[in-house]
Amino acid sequence: MPNAIEAIQISHAMPGGLLDRLSEARRQTDDLFKIVAPNALYARPIAERHRIIFYIGHLEAFDWNLFRDRLLRTPAFNPEFDNLFAFGIDPVDGGLPKDEPYHWPPTNQVRGYVDSVRSRIDESLADLDLSAKTLSGGKDFSPHTLLNVAIEHRLMHAETLAYMFHQLPYDSKIAPPPEPAIPARPLASRMIDIPAGIATLGLPRTDEAFGWDNEYDAHTVNVPAFVIDNHKVTNRQFLEFLEADGYEKREYWLPDDWQWKGSAGITHPVFWRRTPDGWRYRTMFREVPLPIDWPVYVSHAEASAYARWAKKSLPTEPQWHRAAYATPEGTERQYPWGNELPTKQKGNFDFARWHPIPVGAFPEGTSAFGVHDLLGNGWEWTSTIFQPFPGFRPFSFYPGYSANFFDGKHYVMKGGSSRTASSMLRRSFRNWFQPHYQYVYAGFRCVSR
Repeated sequence: MPNAIEAIQISHAMPGGLLDRLSEARRQTDDLFKIVAPNALYARPIAERHRIIFYIGHLEAFDWNLFRDRLLRTPAFNPEFDNLFAFGIDPVDGGLPKDEPYHWPPTNQVRGYVDSVRSRIDESLADLDLSAKTLSGGKDFSPHTLLNVAIEHRLMHAETLAYMFHQLPYDSKIAPPPEPAIPARPLASRMIDIPAGIATLGLPRTDEAFGWDNEYDAHTVNVPAFVIDNHKVTNRQFLEFLEADGYEKREYWLPDDWQWKGSAGITHPVFWRRTPDGWRYRTMFREVPLPIDWPVYVSHAEASAYARWAKKSLPTEPQWHRAAYATPEGTERQYPWGNELPTKQKGNFDFARWHPIPVGAFPEGTSAFGVHDLLGNGWEWTSTIFQPFPGFRPFSFYPGYSANFFDGKHYVMKGGSSRTASSMLRRSFRNWFQPHYQYVYAGFRCVSR
């Protein structure tokens, strides 16, 4: 039987050429910006983030700044915009941006910059040999690597921008037709035994598939036996915590979380709204009665409080991996369902829908141990602080991508949401957020040891 490191060296490159994938990623973000009404492009739906207009320029500025001196050897034509739209923000100490709409360029200038960048990039890339795939000779910026960075950076924003646009007033968005309802499947809540064994985290340096710097190096972890929820915690289950005064009892909250909750006036999940007729749920384009069988989306602080109330805990990153990818036979899979690439029958991901669906709706995506919904339908918080794996080396061309967040203030999330691209469903991918950020499409499940 192959060892754990060998067992994960199954190619997980997504089909399609890199330039085709870049074009498709552009289409995703272009379509996303189309749902924002023109008069809302200078709005700031989430106080901690830039105004929307920044992100229209940022996606192209990122590609241009990444490619220009490394692949294109093309001179800058608008250094002011290259710098203005270079970086986003991640305030961790309560500081908020204070800019006003008039501080930003007019929309036509920003879109003109976008068009100019794209034409220059496409003209130059058409003449390059993009076949190099490995991190050979110690270099970490082959054309293959840089293009994957550009593609996945854009696809990450296609998801994080959805979080932002979700918080816009409904009259600031252009809604598509309603999505067809997905009926709930009867799925009894239970805990599943996961025997002791190994979990393989990360990517081998020799793997030809792309990974971000924090995904290296591959290594195995011994995980003691534990039990885990067979599905994400639902709105129905979280409502029990809320109705048991879970938000009012200090014993369920860490001191920093309790202070945050009180100062921010947090009394329920951000997607819920209390009305005289009962709880309502804010989807992207319309408000509906609380869908009790959908997974609850909450901050890490809220998820942790629920787990303490339930006398359980959030899984560690290795526990989550073992529940998702291990098998009773002692082998490990590339995905929970096996080694086949993701398809629409396996889960709610890859921009399939604007909102979650009932837990257990995709039995074909179940893991070998019978755990549901591990990929798609909402990221899952873990109790693991985001830190480097042994052997971590930052990308020389993007040294702060991960390293800037190894600060003890961010938690690892695993899995994916309905707005997560297929390429980022690979087993080694790691997402992370601050514990008090409510807006991400993230839920959780609990474990007991």
